[in-house]
Amino acid sequence: MKSCQTNGNKPTCEQIKNLKRILSEIPDDDEIYKSSEAIKALADPTRLKIVYLLKYGELCVCEIMEALEKPQATISHHLNILKNAGFLKWRKEGVWVHYRLSNEKIPDNIDELMKNK
Repeated sequence: MKSCQTNGNKPTCEQIKNLKRILSEIPDDDEIYKSSEAIKALADPTRLKIVYLLKYGELCVCEIMEALEKPQATISHHLNILKNAGFLKWRKEGVWVHYRLSNEKIPDNIDELMKNK
C-alpha cells in the first residue's frame, strides 16, 4: 500500500475501499484460526523432530520413542497433537500404533517456509 494519507485521524475513503478489497481476498476467520492451530502444532521441537523422522516412512510409536529417547506418554501426547492437526495418518497393529505423514511434502514445506525467516 501507499504511504498513509489521513483525513484527520482516519484513513481516506480510497484507503478504506482498498482495505475492504484486501480483506475480501484473504481467508475468513475460521480458516485463519485453523491455520494458526496447525502452525501451533508444529511449534514444538519434539513435534518437528517427529515430522522429520516420518519423512523417511512409517514408524511405530516404539521406534519414535527410541529415536527421541522419550517416554511413551510424551511421544503419544505429541503424536496426538500432530494427528489432530491433520499432519499424521495412523494404523493400529496389535498394541502398537504406526504413524506416517498425511502428506509426504510436509517436511519440504516446513523447510521452504524456514528459508524465508
